[in-house]
Amino acid sequence: MIAIFRRLPAPRVRGHWRFPALGALALASACTFTPPQRPSALTAPPPAAVNSATLDQYRKLVAERIVERNPSYVQKRPPQAMLRSLVVVAMKVDRDGKLVSSSVYRTNGDDEAEATALASLRRAAPLPPPPPKLLNALGQLEMFEDWLFNDDGKFQLRTLAAPQAQAFD
Repeated sequence: MIAIFRRLPAPRVRGHWRFPALGALALASACTFTPPQRPSALTAPPPAAVNSATLDQYRKLVAERIVERNPSYVQKRPPQAMLRSLVVVAMKVDRDGKLVSSSVYRTNGDDEAEATALASLRRAAPLPPPPPKLLNALGQLEMFEDWLFNDDGKFQLRTLAAPQAQAFD
């Protein structure tokens, strides 16, 4: 026996055609959706975060070496409220810790402070070898350090510096 079903038009509601409820229900029940699993909070941090933490650790080792090799130039008190100078030095270190290059990246134009910053970096060389995962394709690491100079010409490195004084002396 062959059943012939005649298709009736869907009822018109306020100027729109509506699908019959049974058809929509059948369509919805035929599909299943499984949302992707979200990474748990216990998964490893992304590589950029690992490299950032490692770079911070290496910067601390470099800063400690600079301070160790330049004790008479290092300020023991917190930096004064209004610094004499801020010198940002860009440096490139090879896989063995050899200082490949260094230059003043940013400064307020204090030539004496710039010369002191570069000389203190050279006196600290060779630097500790950087972690291999921080090296670029040439086997080098490029990084920056900030020298904070007080009026007396002594400095602290931002990586190790105590909080800056809040009052003017």
